[in-house]
Amino acid sequence: MTRRNILVIMVDQLTGTLFPDGPVDWLHVPHLRALAARSTRYANAYCPSPLCAPARASFMTGQLPSRTGVFDNAAELPAATPTFAHYLRAAGYQTALAGKMHFVGPDQLHGFEERLTTDIYPADFGWTPDYRKPGERIDWWYHNMGSVKGAGVAEITNQLEYDDAVAFQATAKLYDLARGHDPRPWCLTVSFTHPHDPFVARRKYWDLYEDCAHLLPETGAIPYAAHDPHSRRLMDACDWQGLDLTEDDIRRSRRAYFANISYIDGKIGEILAVMDATRQDATVLFLADHGEMLGELGLWFKMSFREGSARVPLMIASPTMAPGLVTTPVSTLSVAPTLAALAGATPPDADARALTEALPGLPVRMEYAAEGTVAPMVSLVHDLDGTQWKLILCPADPPQLFNLTQDPRERTNRADTDAKPFAALMALAHQYWPDLPAFDAAVRASQSRRLTVYEALRKGSYAPWDHEPRQDASSHFMRNHMDLNIVETAQRFPRGE
Repeated sequence: MTRRNILVIMVDQLTGTLFPDGPVDWLHVPHLRALAARSTRYANAYCPSPLCAPARASFMTGQLPSRTGVFDNAAELPAATPTFAHYLRAAGYQTALAGKMHFVGPDQLHGFEERLTTDIYPADFGWTPDYRKPGERIDWWYHNMGSVKGAGVAEITNQLEYDDAVAFQATAKLYDLARGHDPRPWCLTVSFTHPHDPFVARRKYWDLYEDCAHLLPETGAIPYAAHDPHSRRLMDACDWQGLDLTEDDIRRSRRAYFANISYIDGKIGEILAVMDATRQDATVLFLADHGEMLGELGLWFKMSFREGSARVPLMIASPTMAPGLVTTPVSTLSVAPTLAALAGATPPDADARALTEALPGLPVRMEYAAEGTVAPMVSLVHDLDGTQWKLILCPADPPQLFNLTQDPRERTNRADTDAKPFAALMALAHQYWPDLPAFDAAVRASQSRRLTVYEALRKGSYAPWDHEPRQDASSHFMRNHMDLNIVETAQRFPRGE
């Protein structure tokens, strides 16, 4: 088997509702549109958990949070848990990461040989939720509606600075890979933080959406009391009453979000242009960690199993996979086994099958056990007799059932009216999660341990876990232990032209 190079491009908080068959036609994303044209496109792809660290740990391992132990944004993925980077590396690949992966703990590589940037978020246990304090809002790190109220234009921000660096390091790495010093095939993962809030964009991209017809949600805000209990907790966690949002705030937030999708498209274009210029070929996989509610139903950000938050774009451009649309529900849990299959590597112990296999139409599973809830939540998306259903369960709340085929905006809970699909999905849920109290106990025990460790490590000398990219100046460019002629020849690509 010929082992192809692999380029994984991940973005943060990009809703799959904007990718029904590649990007919707009104988004200004020429590079993503061109990639979609040569890709297998998954219209109904779901994240394993609608929050950064749990979703990314599951994407890396193919395992649900209940197996990885990454329940929230301050939970550690055990170093002994294999990721796709381990499997590919064992199969003879060189592996590198540029950008965000929200690893927590001392292991900041998890199978990557090289990490080209630090992470944008902290690697310690400081963001640990505490189920012992239901309703507590931690202002210094919780999401808040200031992202919506403060939406607008800026030429540089914390997030833009980070993604500019990610793209620069990724393209530099691609140039270096082209030189051919290492004969192994490569897997480069490039992970951006946009279009994650804050909703602030550069003017050149903001101006693209001046006349956009999609600056208001399709389903506007509903009264707080009409929301399900989890959605009310999310609104409280995001301090929805702290600021009076206007229609203009909503328009500006959505405009900046769309603009930042175009910004990321430009960065993807830079990466793919270097691939072309250096004559390198690779399987390209594009996805997001989770989605963004973007004001639908009055909800913002993620942490919800609703479509805007849980559905993600997923596209794979590979000569072994036919371009076209796949509507069968799938999970990004399938990425790790898919990459292993494409690389001829040992398949991981995963909670989903590789996308290279015939899709059997198995239920898509999701879990959430972080801020904004008081007990672990689980969800199934499954096709029953040609109708796509979603079940949402939490021991603390009434169940929810949505007919996604007839009600894609999830306006009506059918748990009390559609007995047959409800019973079928409940039976599957009990099969997949036979002991939710044990899941809850595991989450609480993990929170307690981490809160204890975090408080202790704040005392005395500070030893950070944040990744520090290695830079050895003595091996860069020209130094006097090198032969100038060899350096200039070896670092040139292409040679002889």
